[in-house]
Amino acid sequence: MTRDSLSAVRFGDGDEHEELARAEVYGLLAHLFYAPPDDALYSRLRVAVTQTPVQGAFLERSWEELVAASRRLSAATVADEYADLFLGVGKPEVFLYGSFYLAGTLNGKPLVALRSDLKSLGLERPVEVNETEDHLASLCEVMRYLIAAEDVGVSNLGAQQRFFNAHLRGWIEPFCEQLAAHPRADFYGAVAGFVRDFFAIEAQGLDMLDA
Repeated sequence: MTRDSLSAVRFGDGDEHEELARAEVYGLLAHLFYAPPDDALYSRLRVAVTQTPVQGAFLERSWEELVAASRRLSAATVADEYADLFLGVGKPEVFLYGSFYLAGTLNGKPLVALRSDLKSLGLERPVEVNETEDHLASLCEVMRYLIAAEDVGVSNLGAQQRFFNAHLRGWIEPFCEQLAAHPRADFYGAVAGFVRDFFAIEAQGLDMLDA
């Protein structure tokens, strides 16, 4: 995560640096939700710059809170928190699967629709991955791919808008609210605040494509 990655994301001029910054944020979120941060990632978070290039930029406060949480908590504590929140025996405390929020159940129609869209993009779940495709980490990885892939037939703003609106926009807000409000969410409470702000920027920017 670089200093420039945290600037307010703009869509209007198609600047390559800003697009790569968006992809980098999605990649970070995929790492944080797929598993607790490893030592290398956690070390980078702890020394990350806590100000965006533009003072008072929208993401600045939530990013500062995330970095502060990483400096205050040990990696082992964050790993325990991840397990408590997302890996509970039976039903987890907080679901990371979009279908749960969109349909109230896992493995339902939203997952079927998602798999159809992934197939049309030429993407499929690797055999070694146990989580279904509607896991938040997987969805963030798809968005990263749609931003950063070299094939402009796939990596373009139209594809990003369609995927975001169909598979992320409808449930990320209630997910963030539930996660932030959970009494065990300390580090991941800060992550939820950053996700909420980042996705709000994404929604606003992608809406501009229709203007």
